[in-house]
Amino acid sequence: MKTETNDKQLRYNEIPKQVSRKDFNKYIKHNLSKPKKGPKPKISYYKIFNYILYVLHTGIQWRQLRTRRNELHWTNIYRRHNQWSKDGSYDNLFKASVIHLKDTEQLDTSIIHGDGTNTVTKKGELESAIQDTNTRKEIRNSP
Repeated sequence: MKTETNDKQLRYNEIPKQVSRKDFNKYIKHNLSKPKKGPKPKISYYKIFNYILYVLHTGIQWRQLRTRRNELHWTNIYRRHNQWSKDGSYDNLFKASVIHLKDTEQLDTSIIHGDGTNTVTKKGELESAIQDTNTRKEIRNSP
């Protein structure tokens, strides 16, 4: 039997496979850039974002992505993902999600782990217990 805290912990640790339209419009849409010129996409940004989540979750190659009723070619979805990753849209989305979690007191900042950039380390290298070996063939001088 699952308790309420276990359910909450499980949901907190899950990676989303799909986002609801309500959550997309509330949290995600305003953080993603839209092109200033050119044709509008044939499908909504909501569907494009969910296709991107599907590819990232399953680990399939972009070419293997099949959209429903061939509504959009995989290259268009990849281009949008590439644009959002380069123009800072994903960074903005990440920052906004951290701020939201902090404001709603769902983020525990009592323990913060360093990523190594500010961690003090000893300079130099410890000696290896395993002796280094040369993997090249030795050239022997013939007598």
